[in-house]
Amino acid sequence: MYKNILLAVDLGHREAEQRAVDTVVEYARAFGATVHLLNVVPDYGMALVGGFFPEGFEKQALERANQELHAFAAETIPAEIPHRTIVGHGGIYREILHYADETKADLVVMSAHRPELEDYLLGPNAARVVRHAKTSVLVVRPAPA
Repeated sequence: MYKNILLAVDLGHREAEQRAVDTVVEYARAFGATVHLLNVVPDYGMALVGGFFPEGFEKQALERANQELHAFAAETIPAEIPHRTIVGHGGIYREILHYADETKADLVVMSAHRPELEDYLLGPNAARVVRHAKTSVLVVRPAPA
């Protein structure tokens, strides 16, 4: 049923991502799918904001995210499951939607963090991805603490 699964992870909340990872591993095994792990490094938003960071900060942040995502994949995705890592840069929900198209994802899986009432119990990025995705989206709640 699923050939390509995009798993969007927030490396700042690794422990909260475990439920989403477990779900993706189960689906990948069941369907023989390839897993595309995505972490998005946010951009500055406004050029003015970028002036407050040291030169080369974004490049270093992207390199570090790449290293951390590879380590996260090695720790959480079994070797027999085909997978790749992707580090996006920009608006989180826009990058998720972009890479959902780019990878031809049949399913996008992500965790919902920091829900607000106006997001109907989904985090703001998860709510936007669900609203605009051209494919199925599974939003996984982190396990209760």
